[in-house]
Amino acid sequence: MTVTRGLEGVVATTSSISSIIDDTLTYVGYDIDDLAENASFEEVIYLLWHRKLPTAAELEELKKQLAENAALPKEVLEHFKMYPIDKVHPMAALRSAVSLLGLYDDEADVMEKDSNYQKAIRLQAKMPSIVTAFARVRKGLEPIAPREDLTFAANFLYMLTGDEPEEVAVEAMNKALVLHADHELNASTFTARVCVATLSDVYSGVTAAIGALKGPLHGGANEAVMKMLTEIGTLENVEPAIRGKLANKEKIMGFGHRVYRQGDPRAKHLREMSKRLTELTGEPHWYEMSTKIEEIVTGEKNLPPNVDFYSASVYHSLGIDHDLFTPIFAVSRVSGWLAHILEQYDNNRLIRPRADYTGPGKQEYVAIEER
Repeated sequence: MTVTRGLEGVVATTSSISSIIDDTLTYVGYDIDDLAENASFEEVIYLLWHRKLPTAAELEELKKQLAENAALPKEVLEHFKMYPIDKVHPMAALRSAVSLLGLYDDEADVMEKDSNYQKAIRLQAKMPSIVTAFARVRKGLEPIAPREDLTFAANFLYMLTGDEPEEVAVEAMNKALVLHADHELNASTFTARVCVATLSDVYSGVTAAIGALKGPLHGGANEAVMKMLTEIGTLENVEPAIRGKLANKEKIMGFGHRVYRQGDPRAKHLREMSKRLTELTGEPHWYEMSTKIEEIVTGEKNLPPNVDFYSASVYHSLGIDHDLFTPIFAVSRVSGWLAHILEQYDNNRLIRPRADYTGPGKQEYVAIEER
């Protein structure tokens, strides 16, 4: 057997959802640059699930279904109040809430194709409601009900703050959601497919994916980036701080990627949004610090920034708590998880790799009194 640590370079399945070829990311053949500049997140959801862009009527129907399913069961809202609020990371709350949702879905274990699609609608619709409700409950505030007249991106920001967001904020959030929607067989997506390949239910698949995304080597990078920026504090401190980290061989989050060699094609879109938003908020130093860090790290290590690096200052400029950055990632990526889950069900085979055994050779049992 050939052993590849981390399955690097191993092709584990076929998929018609997204591709990464020659450092170009596409969703169903559409270049991510094209989608980031032109598409709404709702269009991208439809694209990933149906493998085509929607007509106006199809898009309106999807928006209607998402709006009708966005409210959370009261039991889930009450459950948030039982969490040890001062200790719970929002990703742990999200993981638990998605699992809990399955208890209140009468079709949770019904495996017909239409039933699974309806569960996908319900989960996609409820993810932003979970994140924003928990974010408010932990501050002693009441959750805000979703509005049917707002876009997916605008509704998220509205439910988080209670204020209707400005156009540039909605544009930034929509762009971030589009850019994070899918990324081929990343760790959380592969986890979801492994889970449902056993014919486990959709809720289990998404819960498993959230557990994988929770790890700092996958979804926690943008939160870590903002923590680093906050600790450095000023533009003048960037040079000594980053060069010190490099000298100490510390990992600088938000740089490099397992599958990109010349750079993450998504990063430039959030770099531009970071510049615009930090100027609007009167805090351009976050962008200036970020570009200085990029200059040093890319120059010294030849590691370009990935999508997480500039998303940190974008989300910060939108007034979002830093520990909500990864849950926002999940609010977007669930669209891809669900696309892959549905694809796995359509052509399923149990995912069961082998391991190359490296333990001791043949041994014989010894009675306990003789050990």
